[in-house]
Amino acid sequence: MNPSRLSALPSVAPTMNPTRESLPQAGAESLDLIFIDGLVGQTVIGIHDAELHRPQPLVIDVCAGLPRTRAASSDQIGDTLDYSELRLRLHRLLAEHQVKLLEAFAEQIAHIVLFEFHAQWVRVRVAKPNKFDDVQALGVMIERRRDVAAEPGPRSAPVLHLIGAGMVPGSR
Repeated sequence: MNPSRLSALPSVAPTMNPTRESLPQAGAESLDLIFIDGLVGQTVIGIHDAELHRPQPLVIDVCAGLPRTRAASSDQIGDTLDYSELRLRLHRLLAEHQVKLLEAFAEQIAHIVLFEFHAQWVRVRVAKPNKFDDVQALGVMIERRRDVAAEPGPRSAPVLHLIGAGMVPGSR
């Protein structure tokens, strides 16, 4: 890639504009939005032969929704999503992933945000900037939600253990 084109990478496409009007709600609760906008990294990804032999730039935007965090009152990073840790995790994914399609890569990012960083909702945008001379960027944007109600809670573990042993609670 031409180095002069790389200097424009962070501004190659419109941002996701994480406004509350366009985002889902966590039940009746509002979501706090933590975002990374315009993370630029290099990776090998694609389906064409020329894409599979050398790294190419990707621009990643992530917007994660968490139920109102305690961080606003506690001022402690442990009470929210640490975007510096997420940034490091995204760079590790860029180095380690094995997928060819941006859709699959975006899905991996969504899974990381939802299950490693405990967000309830996520929007991920992955773009290949300047892929073609007549296109500023191309890519994919996905939204995913973690089904908190379906996750095992502290009370469900003993019940699952009984079911695994062949016993159904409440039956004779």
